[in-house]
Amino acid sequence: MDSNNGAGRAFIGSFTSAGGRGITVAAVDEETGALTVLGATDAVPDPSYLALGRGTGPGGAVLYAVSETEKGAAAALDISQDVPRPLGETRLVDGNGPTHLALAGGHVVTANYGSGSVTVLPVLADGSVGEAGCVLAHEGSGPVVARQEGPHAHQVLPDPSGNWVLSVDLGTDSVRICALEPDTGELRLHGETVLRPGTGPRHLAFHPAGGHAYVLNELEPTVTVCRWDAAAGLLEAVGEAPVLPSEARGAAGPASYPSEVVVAHDGRFLWVANRGHDSISVLALDATGEQASLVTTVSCGGHWPRDLALDPTGRRLYAANERSGNVSWFAVDPETGVPAPKGSLEVPAASCVIFA
Repeated sequence: MDSNNGAGRAFIGSFTSAGGRGITVAAVDEETGALTVLGATDAVPDPSYLALGRGTGPGGAVLYAVSETEKGAAAALDISQDVPRPLGETRLVDGNGPTHLALAGGHVVTANYGSGSVTVLPVLADGSVGEAGCVLAHEGSGPVVARQEGPHAHQVLPDPSGNWVLSVDLGTDSVRICALEPDTGELRLHGETVLRPGTGPRHLAFHPAGGHAYVLNELEPTVTVCRWDAAAGLLEAVGEAPVLPSEARGAAGPASYPSEVVVAHDGRFLWVANRGHDSISVLALDATGEQASLVTTVSCGGHWPRDLALDPTGRRLYAANERSGNVSWFAVDPETGVPAPKGSLEVPAASCVIFA
């Protein structure tokens, strides 16, 4: 099957070091959301996170992957066929354990968890990745000594205006706001929003209206609601909401480590994946986007959901369940936001799901 620019396909990352296939390509059934494997490649070791961009090759679309290894790397892949093929060289990120990447200002930007840094690599004319340029090292620590002995950048993404790059650091309990110079790839620190100590922020997602962001905390099962001022590049924490019911947050409940937060296309709901509790939380947002309240939780359809993704239609959620080795999908009730299980695909050591 030719890509048709990747339409109707999902790309699933997995840990090759834990028996995963690497990057799996799956067709997505338009009516049911069911996934059918088309091909896979292990050309990139431990591709824990993926992103889509554009290139000049056949089909136009290019897949980018981090290699979450000690000598962290980033790679581009041609996805014009069912089995992705490396495009250009795999590039070291001059940092270790990269867990996330995003495209911003004509560059690939990686969040390097192990080294607590963010790396900028240019995207070349054909869509391949150039050598690492700017590396911005984070500084600081947090009170949870076992996890926050130093900085641990976990996610990096551009804001909706495209003027800023934000990096979420679990080790320093903060989010950094940076300006990226498109011509040189220089990443300049603009500001840092410090969150409640010991919460361990992991990922954030923006409200579709652009004025709010929701920071998901890994070390406490909460989400921090923030106002976002794109003109000033200012992120301001204004509240917190639990993502698990009270009985699951106490010592009697299983240890839970939230992994991903997703916002509904219409801005009415938040969904959160919870590892350990093995659930998807549904939170309702008020009309302003500033108040979040827990509605319910449902089973994630597996064990240890590392990632949660909304399909392009906004009607279905997909959970990448790392330890049970499957991707499960759910139909979302448009009125309540509650996901109902619809199916599952075996994907050993699944780490993330993205859609063309």
